[in-house]
Amino acid sequence: MRSAKIARKTGETDISLELNLDGTGKSSIDTGCGFLNHMLTLFAKHGRFDIVLTCKGDTDVDDHHTVEDIGIALGCAFDEALGEKRGIVRYGNTILPMDEALILSAVDFSGRSYLAYGLEIPTQKVGTFDTELVQEFWLGFVRNSKCTLHIKQLAGTNSHHIIEGAFKSVARTLKQASSIDVCFADEIPSTKGVL
Repeated sequence: MRSAKIARKTGETDISLELNLDGTGKSSIDTGCGFLNHMLTLFAKHGRFDIVLTCKGDTDVDDHHTVEDIGIALGCAFDEALGEKRGIVRYGNTILPMDEALILSAVDFSGRSYLAYGLEIPTQKVGTFDTELVQEFWLGFVRNSKCTLHIKQLAGTNSHHIIEGAFKSVARTLKQASSIDVCFADEIPSTKGVL
């Protein structure tokens, strides 16, 4: 089973995360941030990842440390669950509509961390959630999953739809890229022999 358990404790957050890449989309998410709970629940569902996550963070200050550190922990979990990446498809891409929003995402589990972030979220907040934290989440994720991730907004004016579309699109893209390629089930998908 391609899975990982991550425990991350700092002076700002205390995170426990379990990830199963080959799940059915079941999740139990408690981050202390309602909007992030919703995004990660739909991320699990659309990626067919099983996720159990709890975070106690300094949300009395703001949500920044919680959001960033969960991105870091989720990235670490993907990296651990993928191991040496033997047999994976490696690449994935999705164009996903969310009402008026249209989001493109593409990933390469290359071993090189890079985020090309192209979301133009028109408001500073969705409810109490600071929308600038979406970029911080994905930065934490790519740096620790060691992937290249492009997220681009092709259309959209509703902040909630743009962010939700991005989480759904990236989830489906990550599922595609982390899936086992039956043609190369025992090979590392690189001429270098390592990712």
